[in-house]
Amino acid sequence: VMKLPQEETVSLGWKLGVASALMVALGYPGEIQDDLTVRWFWWFLAMIPFCYVVQTLVVGLNEATSKQPSPAAASLVSAARYVTVVSWCTYPFVYIIKNVGL
Repeated sequence: VMKLPQEETVSLGWKLGVASALMVALGYPGEIQDDLTVRWFWWFLAMIPFCYVVQTLVVGLNEATSKQPSPAAASLVSAARYVTVVSWCTYPFVYIIKNVGL
């Protein structure tokens, strides 16, 4: 969809994969804590790689939209961009549920 050269695809895949793993690794210590201060600290740290991943996806898929051969394809890529962002944005809220006592 993004029509990136092979080398850039591999590089971006590694960057996003490492950032995603780092997000989970940073979030986990807070997830197993009962102290809210500690939980919020780890949540904040996990949001740093999270924001990088979401920003990269939003910008990358936005650029991909303009590269599509037809308006119908561009519309599908645009819809995929929104679905991707919405699905990724569930992570911080699911993490917060325990913080607010739900």
